[in-house]
Amino acid sequence: MTPERPGPVPSPAASPVPSATYRLQLQPDFRFEAAAAAVPYLASLGVSHLHLSPVLEAVPGSRHGYDVVDHARVRAELGGEEGLRALARTAREHGLGLVVDIVPNHMAMSPRHNRALWEVLREGPESPYARWFDIDWRAGGGQVLLPVLGAPVGEVLDDLRADGDVLRYHEHAFPLRDGTADLPLPQLLDAQWYRPVWWRLARTELNYRRFFSISELIGLRVEDPEVFEATHATVLRLLREGVVDGLRVDHPDGLADPGAYLARLHEATGGRWTVVEKILADGERLPAAWPVAGTTGYDALRHVDGLFTDPAGYGELLGRYRAFAAPQPDRGGDWAATVRRAAYRVLTHELATELDRLTRLAHRLCAASPQPAPRDRAPWALGTALRELLVRLEVYRPYTAAGAGEVVTGQAAAEARLAFTVPEEAGAVDVVRDLVLGRYGDGPGHEEFRARFAQTASALRAKSVEDTAFYRYVPLLSATEVGGNPGGPALDPEVFHAYCARVQRDWPATGTVVSTHDTKRSADVRAALAVLTECPARWADVLTEVTRAGEGAPDPQLAWAAWQTVFGLGPADGGRVRDALLKHVREAGLHTGWTERVASYEEAVEAFVAAGPCGAPGERVAELRKAVEPHVRANVLGTALVHLTMPGVPDLYQGTEHEYLALVDPDNRRPVDFPTAHPATGSDGESREHADGTGSAGGAGGAGKTVVTRAALALRARRPGAFGGAATYEPVRAEGPAAEHCVAFARSGDVVTAVTRLSLRLAREGGWRGTTLPLPPGRWADTLAPGREFTGHARVEELFADTPVALLERVGDQ
Repeated sequence: MTPERPGPVPSPAASPVPSATYRLQLQPDFRFEAAAAAVPYLASLGVSHLHLSPVLEAVPGSRHGYDVVDHARVRAELGGEEGLRALARTAREHGLGLVVDIVPNHMAMSPRHNRALWEVLREGPESPYARWFDIDWRAGGGQVLLPVLGAPVGEVLDDLRADGDVLRYHEHAFPLRDGTADLPLPQLLDAQWYRPVWWRLARTELNYRRFFSISELIGLRVEDPEVFEATHATVLRLLREGVVDGLRVDHPDGLADPGAYLARLHEATGGRWTVVEKILADGERLPAAWPVAGTTGYDALRHVDGLFTDPAGYGELLGRYRAFAAPQPDRGGDWAATVRRAAYRVLTHELATELDRLTRLAHRLCAASPQPAPRDRAPWALGTALRELLVRLEVYRPYTAAGAGEVVTGQAAAEARLAFTVPEEAGAVDVVRDLVLGRYGDGPGHEEFRARFAQTASALRAKSVEDTAFYRYVPLLSATEVGGNPGGPALDPEVFHAYCARVQRDWPATGTVVSTHDTKRSADVRAALAVLTECPARWADVLTEVTRAGEGAPDPQLAWAAWQTVFGLGPADGGRVRDALLKHVREAGLHTGWTERVASYEEAVEAFVAAGPCGAPGERVAELRKAVEPHVRANVLGTALVHLTMPGVPDLYQGTEHEYLALVDPDNRRPVDFPTAHPATGSDGESREHADGTGSAGGAGGAGKTVVTRAALALRARRPGAFGGAATYEPVRAEGPAAEHCVAFARSGDVVTAVTRLSLRLAREGGWRGTTLPLPPGRWADTLAPGREFTGHARVEELFADTPVALLERVGDQ
């Protein structure tokens, strides 16, 4: 007998647009019931919604959930749908809603867990599930390439065996095509709809679209209405039944047509609050036609970080880095050159198969074109043109043929033509550009070409910038963050104000973040590193001292990055630093890599970390960190308060209401130890030290990070009109000799945020020296120090007497 499905979860009385969300990383060690146990504490913080990592069935043991294997079921390892509903009920009882992360772009390439993929491998292109997956059946002789073998097939043939109607290879299992089980092994392999091959062939021979260069994740074709319905039915039902209230869409740039997908999703959800994990380059805008609330917030992260980075000091730090590490311009010495070199390598190595597929499609279109201009173009010339145009893209992807001209520019085409040693062949660049711009037609083949060009561009940008150049260009590690601009990380306050005004006008319900499950360093680590732009000479002197101590760094770029890592992290277990730095050098790919590891170099890295940054010389860096701790605190608190009160919906990553010191994943994805008590004050949280690196939030004196976080969230809940879609944002400009060091803004005339900027330089220049902050009309109470009130022109020195930030609430007329 089928058990009755639990009834709908009553919807909360709160607005469908969250006031603030709290991200929880679900995993087998932190299930739905653990999240439910944390609800009373999380509700006491003042957030309106819990933000859950993916909840659908994933590969067993997955610690992130992005490797989905079944869209029809809520993940059993987390507690199943019953557990999710129980969490939703508990959340509702405490006034909270749920936002969930969905993964429309890909599924796990794990046939024994992925039933739809199993059927495709068994039945081939005639399977009803074949339309789900982005497979090029014309390539590979009509077989799906499966890069799972540890060596060429001839060397591992004895490890392959037929077992009934299943082909087994170690832990892998694949279905056998009907009627082939009794064939001799070589013939049996040839008879399948797939071909198990050496894993190294994925670089050049793969014939399915994947997530970036991760062959274990196969691309989905959600542009197909039937695939959309099948892969979204459960999530849409949970929305209709009130279990879930909003969505975070993972990696829309991987889709064939993100705009069309989001329009279909918007209609299917009835317009529920939805944000997209879209990385916007500096100066890029979210497509206005997308029916979403905005992005997940990496653009906000870049602007907040830039506010606390000293532009002049960064320039000096860059010079010191170049003198210390002596990097070649395109291997970490110059940002633009480093990105370009990384893009060439990624496109010709990790993404070679994607480039080849795009080249084949371009050649077919050109050869069959009714217009003479595209004809007579050799595949090699088209491939070269594609490569040269792709590496020159400065955003993740174009979205329409009309908008592609702003991305694949005439200047980029002119530069690309110079790459041809035979000038007569350079016309291929114009042919490819015209294909991208839709000038040769709008047939299915042309639409496919434009979509694949955009998808390849997105994967290339992510792999070459986020996963390569960020690890090669290291003058300031806090700048090498998702969505960041390491070539110009510092922002003038007026640029920040203009950004906030634009967000409030165009995307008032967008997400904002400063720490996420994907950030390479948490906000508090980055806040500490930004202080180095205020003391570049001191930093260089310390590095000279520790280098003289003979710590034996394998190369100076790694040394610079390693010492910054321990400065930003503070006291930490050496294993965490070692693991992060090994990931760093493998991603950089200059001396070792993930697939071609150089054991001697990696052993030298480990020895250096133990003897240097995590050894006795590391104490000298710790001394500098201690000396500038008040300025680190100013950045930590300033970052937190600006994030929580600027336009948009702030998303707090788990544990970041306290000081949170974390490095790149998996370091930042460890479960958080939530308190069972949830006092109204932050005293419990301020003193608690977690095994995961969270703890005291700001040193002695004044409000700490937990107090600031609670106060800001309480104010958002108390005065929703000051922060919502109808709110206003106005800069409040300080007056006096140190005005540039006070950044302040008003929300709807009811709230004023003021923070200290570049406090170390401020101290060197003599302090505030009578600088004042002209407050809007009214009496203003300090929410961080009850009992204090201000009117008129507040003296900034008095405003920041105990804490380098202030959060004021208007409590009456002047």
